[in-house]
Amino acid sequence: MTEREKMLAGKIYDPFTEGMAEQRTNAHRLCKRYNDTIETDVEERKEILAKLLPHCGENVYLQGPIYFDFGIHTVIGKDSYANFNFTVLDEGRVAIGSSVFIGPNVSLLTPIHPLCWQDRNSFLNEKTGNVTNLEYTGPITIGDNCWIAANVTVCGGVTIGEGCVIGAGSVVTRDIPANSLAAGSPCRVIRPITEADRLCAHPELFAQEE
Repeated sequence: MTEREKMLAGKIYDPFTEGMAEQRTNAHRLCKRYNDTIETDVEERKEILAKLLPHCGENVYLQGPIYFDFGIHTVIGKDSYANFNFTVLDEGRVAIGSSVFIGPNVSLLTPIHPLCWQDRNSFLNEKTGNVTNLEYTGPITIGDNCWIAANVTVCGGVTIGEGCVIGAGSVVTRDIPANSLAAGSPCRVIRPITEADRLCAHPELFAQEE
């Protein structure tokens, strides 16, 4: 396997070979360009996202600032939205469904670093002559119609099922089944989301007509 194939397969890999450092730098440059635009720079933003996120569906809106490590390893479905400071370390694959709403300061983090410092610290790779480190990745999947609230961190290897709501400030370290309300650090399922949660079941939330 190549180092890139190892990375995407969740195996130990060297992140400073096969042009990966240069690809990260290019993605960071595109993020910087995007972050220097404003909402009314519609065509410029569209042009940048086409290069940064080639697997991006229609009507995706990223408020910015955004931060991607690769971009090319992320898929975003149509009609999805992310608020300020959306961070995606997509060394592993990231799949975001359609109509997913993402609050401010959300991070999706696929890299996984060794627990022992002897394995985690940088070292000289005698084969390449480069200083490097060893890591592996876990994919992240977020199903359709999810709401990921502010300041949520999703760790590598996690799948969030469709229709979920993840409460603000959660750290998601394990899979969340579909149609669940989940929150906490670590994030845990609180209860299922049901028809009783529909707005039509809560007329008290609507203003009375004069």
